Amino acid sequence: MEKIVIIFTGGTISMKNDANLNAAIPSLSGNDILKMVPNIKEISQIEIIQFGNFPSPHFTPELLVNLKLEVENVIKKQQVKGVVITHGTDTIEETAYFLDLTINSEKPIVLTGAMKNSSEIGYDGPSNLIASVITASSEKAKNKGVLVVFNNEIHAARDVTKTHTSSIDTFKSLETGPIGVVDNNRAYFYRNIETRDYIPVDHLEPRVSLLKVAFGMDDKIIRFLVNSGEKGIVIEGTGRGNVPPKLADGIEYAISKGVIVVLVSRCPMGRVDASYGYKGGGKHLKSLGVIFGDNLSGQKARIKLMAALAYSNNYNEIKKLFEEERT
Repeated sequence: MEKIVIIFTGGTISMKNDANLNAAIPSLSGNDILKMVPNIKEISQIEIIQFGNFPSPHFTPELLVNLKLEVENVIKKQQVKGVVITHGTDTIEETAYFLDLTINSEKPIVLTGAMKNSSEIGYDGPSNLIASVITASSEKAKNKGVLVVFNNEIHAARDVTKTHTSSIDTFKSLETGPIGVVDNNRAYFYRNIETRDYIPVDHLEPRVSLLKVAFGMDDKIIRFLVNSGEKGIVIEGTGRGNVPPKLADGIEYAISKGVIVVLVSRCPMGRVDASYGYKGGGKHLKSLGVIFGDNLSGQKARIKLMAALAYSNNYNEIKKLFEEERT
């Protein structure tokens, strides 16, 4: 009989309030959570893997790679129809995008979690878990890449982002909208994923930093990063992808030292483009050798650059991974 494997990694879905701390801490195992949703077994046969009980800010490149290996070991089994992963919401979009970039399988891989812990009124963990199992069980979820399911919405890993610190309706695909919904115990899909990136790696380059741009910034931070041995830097520029002139000097310095620099926008929507020719404008940065990251968020561009640098040290190959039309 086909089954869904649920990999529990931790996050708010696995937490409850500690009376002494008056704050939520990791407390629940996968079995504890499943006891709250006994009807989940009516959807599919379930297997549990307790990967860990990590708050999502505690994830490291090494943990991400270990999770990827765990997922790959699971999905290669013939009886496994799909995988659901519970994860903390703070960095779930990065983990989802990493898995989407580095796992090549038609089987559904779904990430979910909770915005409220199990001690709070309105604990959303059980409903999100059921919706995710329904999604992973759907034949129509095949070949959609990695998905994120919250609040009965189905999102593509590349598109989704956390938009609110506490609302259960926090996960949005701002430019594209969700690719589907869960309704009346069925997953409905509105569109397909036409193009996806794939980077075949079994590790990540950890020496990649993310720098958010604000007006008046100089180049001291970027020079420090370069001199500290960073291999890549993602710049969240303003607007279409622009930076202050003194910061542009630092970017030129980084590139002269062989550091890969990727440019995205700090705006939540839209693509970077070589629209402006002044010093620090997108066209000037492109002439220096900056790689453009399309409409990726800073955190996702960092994950992609970490994977790209693990795959190749060649500038042209990395540029192709970011700038060539996705297939």
